[in-house]
Amino acid sequence: MSVSSSTPVSTPVSTSAPSGPGSAPADPAPTQADLLDFVRRTAADTELIASLPVDPEGRTWVRLQGPGGSEAWLIGWPPGTGTGWHDHAESVGAFHTAVGELKENSLAARLPTDGWKTLELTDGVDRRRRLRAGQGRSFGHHHVHEVLNESPDLHAISVHAYYPPLPRIRRYSRTGQVLRLEQVERPEDWQ
Repeated sequence: MSVSSSTPVSTPVSTSAPSGPGSAPADPAPTQADLLDFVRRTAADTELIASLPVDPEGRTWVRLQGPGGSEAWLIGWPPGTGTGWHDHAESVGAFHTAVGELKENSLAARLPTDGWKTLELTDGVDRRRRLRAGQGRSFGHHHVHEVLNESPDLHAISVHAYYPPLPRIRRYSRTGQVLRLEQVERPEDWQ
């Protein structure tokens, strides 16, 4: 499967005021609710959504200007593609489906943040949700999930935002109830 990257596109957002003596205080860091509002509004921008180049073989993405210094992405999902199990480390986030439908599998369990390679998950930690066009969600720190386009023939497009900008992504493999840390990626690995 190929993965292609597109030319960055900016979306208008509010910016923080300069800080220092005699200046107004900077805007507070965006919350999960702020990120969810941003991805919802951005997903409703039909011109922006239509501008995303899609590839029938692999996911495509365009970096967006997120609110308050957050990291944001417009992502295209060909039929049958997904992220694999991962988390966004210390970042909170939100995503919203603009076109098609995405499935999110997640774990309702707080994992240790570092110092482990393999964990056996307890029964009842699995959560599944379908996010159709017009639906989204936010999530907290260390949220472990995978996102999939299970459609056999339709592309999906979504908008994602994270704050602080992603310091790392941890990727996992899963066999039954066993979750194994496979790789830690840093921003330079995907930009």
